[in-house]
Amino acid sequence: MSENANWPLWEVFISSKAGMSHKHAGSLRAADAKMAIENARDVYTRRSEGTSIWVVKTNEVFASDPNDADAFFDPANTKAYRHPTFYVIPDGVKNM
Repeated sequence: MSENANWPLWEVFISSKAGMSHKHAGSLRAADAKMAIENARDVYTRRSEGTSIWVVKTNEVFASDPNDADAFFDPANTKAYRHPTFYVIPDGVKNM
């Protein structure tokens, strides 16, 4: 077994342009955060696709249970003001 198999697993998120949201690009193993960012740059942005990289240890990511989605997201259904249907976006606004 190689030494890096004991390194923590990191999730990689990349933003393609300034002001845009970060999107999950993949996972990798690295000894620390600095190494994870450098490896993510080398693996996931070979053609200068990104302007920002986030890395987070996989075991530090917490998520809701998909089996509980109905109960978990039910309160949001009664808050229509949270849906973007009430807003007019001007033509000059980009990346929205």
